[in-house]
Amino acid sequence: MARQTTGQRDAAESAAEESERPAGVDELWSAVRIDPVEIALPKGVGYTLRAYRPVTEVTPTDISEREEDAFPERARPASEDQPGNGYADEYDEEDDEDEDYDEDDGFEAEEDEDDEDELDEAELDEEEEAAAAEPEEVPVFLGRAGLVYLFRSPEGLVDFVKSGAVHDLSQLDTWSELTGKLSADDVVPLPEDTYELDLVVDNLRGSRETWDANLVIQAGEVARDLGYALRIEPVIAALAPGSPLDDLDEALRATEGGGLGGFMARRRLKKIGAEAAPLGWRTIIGKISSAVDWRD
Repeated sequence: MARQTTGQRDAAESAAEESERPAGVDELWSAVRIDPVEIALPKGVGYTLRAYRPVTEVTPTDISEREEDAFPERARPASEDQPGNGYADEYDEEDDEDEDYDEDDGFEAEEDEDDEDELDEAELDEEEEAAAAEPEEVPVFLGRAGLVYLFRSPEGLVDFVKSGAVHDLSQLDTWSELTGKLSADDVVPLPEDTYELDLVVDNLRGSRETWDANLVIQAGEVARDLGYALRIEPVIAALAPGSPLDDLDEALRATEGGGLGGFMARRRLKKIGAEAAPLGWRTIIGKISSAVDWRD
């Protein structure tokens, strides 16, 4: 299947957002609290299923039999001379001294960061109480033994769902309801559940002005979900809070928000290592690819 350019993808997403799924399809997925997902990887495009459930209601996937490093050439640790997950070149040296904005900007970064970090103590307490009251929801994918199953067609996905095979989603209380109702016409992922991991590295290899914020942000979302659900430790570490790729994600989100925060984020993007970002993402995609089981 030919992949779209970034411009074509944006146009296709806009068209998809304007045309809603049939009401019956939305009702089915809402009722079972499971969603179809489309993931594009270097080896092709596949469909799978994902659900979010409280961590107290699901059993983590068993990875004791999974073969690690199926793609060692993509998972090779970075050497001292080559940036990778460690991000030796995270920041450009020429930007190291650019701690504050100059006078023409009218404000200093340090002061703005202080303003951004100020949180009302009462609100913080409320957030902590809410988090303690409700268990965290975690992602679960259609797969087993630390692997995610991808299907090249909706028909292949539906045939497997109805096969009665054991997998990580079969523990869900709504699984039997889905197996009795699902048809190929129902496998229509929403735009926000469509991820193009195959385009991320090439996009980040371009100039910062051509970086596709939505593409990278969405890729980070599904990579975090897959890393957690499949227990892929290198992916979890690479996208953990405070990591260089997480900093990139946050900066891109801020640029999408526009305004003063977007202006500041664009300046922060200039400090992201232009070589490190695509290398880091190549490692992530390699690790995810090694945990994919193409089923048809």
